[in-house]
Amino acid sequence: MDIQNLKKEIIYYGQEIKKIGLVVGTWGNISARFEDKVLITPSGIPYEKLSEEDIVICDLNCNIIDGKHAPSTELIAHVEIYKHRRDVNAIIHTHSIYASAIAVTRKNIPAIIEDMAMIIGGEVPCAKYAFPGTKELAENIIEVLENKNAVLLANHGAISLGRNLKEAFNVCQILEKSAKIYILATQIGMPKPLAIEEVEKMREIYLNKYSKNEIIKN
Repeated sequence: MDIQNLKKEIIYYGQEIKKIGLVVGTWGNISARFEDKVLITPSGIPYEKLSEEDIVICDLNCNIIDGKHAPSTELIAHVEIYKHRRDVNAIIHTHSIYASAIAVTRKNIPAIIEDMAMIIGGEVPCAKYAFPGTKELAENIIEVLENKNAVLLANHGAISLGRNLKEAFNVCQILEKSAKIYILATQIGMPKPLAIEEVEKMREIYLNKYSKNEIIKN
């Protein structure tokens, strides 16, 4: 995929996360890695008004290479994740209701359902609070990220990762679904998480079988 098509995908998924209620207004942000560059949404522009020219291109030191707008304030977090995880090529930051509800309690979401185990990779950790847009926030994410595809941000929202934008978008949806199920389940009793061995097996099946064709196509 070339840069222009990647810009189109960023705009498409930006409109999708707003359409299904994972963000409101101009909140949240989306990026994608292209070789040694990062394409990211600009700060303060509504998703429905974004054009390809609005997407900002930066290097892995947060320097702007191309773009007429300021990049998202969360650029540092995106760049640090890309440097830390070579398997990640797309990041979507959302403020979805149920994930944010758990984030304000500063708790993790245990691995309670199978698609969460497969697509996210198990329990979703909650990163310690830090002011938005800071290096400290990026460091707090890296501290708990490990090999997971999602992290809650204390009193803030969530960040979802993928090998491409389609997968990152799927992670966003599974994360919100999992958070909702967890909250509802706690009204009945204490949810019982899947065993670590079960999570690892399901994750392996997803990576080596279910997702392989989709990733190759994208």
